[in-house]
Amino acid sequence: MKKLRNIILAAVTACFGLGAAAHADEMDEILKRGELRIAVQTQGAPVSFVDKKGERTGLAVELAKMMAADLGVKLTIQDYDWKGLIPALLAGKVDMIAADMTPTPQRAAQLLFSRPMFYQETVAVAAKDSQAKSWQDLNKEGLNIGATQASSYGDAVKKYMPKATLKEFAGGTAAVAQALSSGRLDGAVSDLGNVTNFVKEFGNLKILDGVITREPLAFAVQGNAFHLKMWLDNYVELITADRRLENQVNYWWNSSDWEKDHK
Repeated sequence: MKKLRNIILAAVTACFGLGAAAHADEMDEILKRGELRIAVQTQGAPVSFVDKKGERTGLAVELAKMMAADLGVKLTIQDYDWKGLIPALLAGKVDMIAADMTPTPQRAAQLLFSRPMFYQETVAVAAKDSQAKSWQDLNKEGLNIGATQASSYGDAVKKYMPKATLKEFAGGTAAVAQALSSGRLDGAVSDLGNVTNFVKEFGNLKILDGVITREPLAFAVQGNAFHLKMWLDNYVELITADRRLENQVNYWWNSSDWEKDHK
């Protein structure tokens, strides 16, 4: 019986080995394809946008360019609205989402996230002539607060401004800022980087006092893409050690230096 059990165990092990060998994992597929496919959010400066030269750039894009170059493969960028990023990944249209995405419990239940690439401060913005001084002042009945559709910003409005009415926009932060600037909203919630840019662009907006949340932002891959997720984690370690990640975050996220080169 012991001999028979060993034979069966060996056969099962061999079958699993053949199955694993026959099915190339996601990293093997990227390398054999010679192409890394990423999904980005349209009109998401300074994370992903088309600059004055007509070239796709931004923090997430430049990090993905570094990844592709270090892998020795071509980078292919696909544009989606925010709500289209996860469906595109789940459908296998791309290998990863390269965006300022928070690994919320709901998202992490269906995707694998890398170690945080950087962190964002979620803040509120209102019209310059608004009576509101801090983000808490927007938590009032009768006020309409805008946020990107299916975003953590909308979740922050629901959680921290429950008395106000959430208005979601499919066009990303740019659409929210436009609605606020034109008087169709009483306030909006987004990350500090985007809000700072729109305050400069529109001229009639102001950032309210206080930080609502501080969130980790990461790249995402399919739920079974374990090798790619581990590669991403290792890559974050490497570019943290050689300070390339710090340099990119400081240029794109912590300052407005990128504007003179790309706007």
